Amino acid sequence: MSNATPPGWYPDTAAPGHERWWDGTAWTGHTRTHPAATQQSGPGRGAGGGGGTGARTVAIVAAGAVVVAVTVAGAVLLNRGDDTAPTTTRSGSSAPSPADTAADAKPDDGPSPEGAPADEDPAVLVDQLNGITLPIPDGWERPERTAGELLTIHTTDSYDCPGASSSFCYHGTVTTRTPGGTDATTPEALAREDIGAAADRAYEEDVVGRRIHGGIVSHRQIAAGPVSVAGRTGYRVRWRVVTAEGPGGYVQSLVFPSAVGSESPVVVRYAFDAGPDGPPLALMDTLTEGIRPIGDRGTGGGVGSSIAP
Repeated sequence: MSNATPPGWYPDTAAPGHERWWDGTAWTGHTRTHPAATQQSGPGRGAGGGGGTGARTVAIVAAGAVVVAVTVAGAVLLNRGDDTAPTTTRSGSSAPSPADTAADAKPDDGPSPEGAPADEDPAVLVDQLNGITLPIPDGWERPERTAGELLTIHTTDSYDCPGASSSFCYHGTVTTRTPGGTDATTPEALAREDIGAAADRAYEEDVVGRRIHGGIVSHRQIAAGPVSVAGRTGYRVRWRVVTAEGPGGYVQSLVFPSAVGSESPVVVRYAFDAGPDGPPLALMDTLTEGIRPIGDRGTGGGVGSSIAP
């Protein structure tokens, strides 16, 4: 829809002094303290919390009408006694609505968290919702479109998936997401719960349900433990997966608190093919060490930085 309000942080009318993330279609559970900047008008959150925003909008419209009236009056006075015609002014004094503003805005004009770069670095994946960035290694890319709401980077080289030649596979893939539909709350519990789904997505079925790699035959855990990510304590679980066709691979679920707002958990999934064509396993640790809060390239983190795996 051309008039949809773009995803971003907007004032939370139900919690003064805070902002809430709008994903483009609905409010999410992500909140943060309102930065010391001009508030933006976001989509309404129901009758219970819209009074303050409505009052501010009326005030702004009224003020705009006064300014327009004064400007027109001044122009008329200046043109009296002059042979030239008065300058034509645009009719109407109502301020644009958030939907109108969104319709006129370019895709890159949407709001972003404080500290986010205006132009994204092509060597970095920016997850604005969770307030983090991941480095994009040489030989990897960030696709323009991804399945669902997942942010993804993967190797530039692809191949026909074993057992499903109509589906493309990549030698290495990393995605970020937020967990949902679970009662688990700790990074360890979330990582242990997520690893099976991560393995299935990488080596059992693709996003449209086609069986790939002949399916998973077996798996074994090769690593698990706490890890420091961007100065926050998280947890990782890593499996070696054996498939019916192809070399199988390595899958890892990493969970840690978000760097922004209410610090909701972030899940980063890694899937690396085994064998000579797959990325080196050490790259998983390198990527983990490279995770940063948006706008902060100096925060330490990663395996071995402060907490041993």
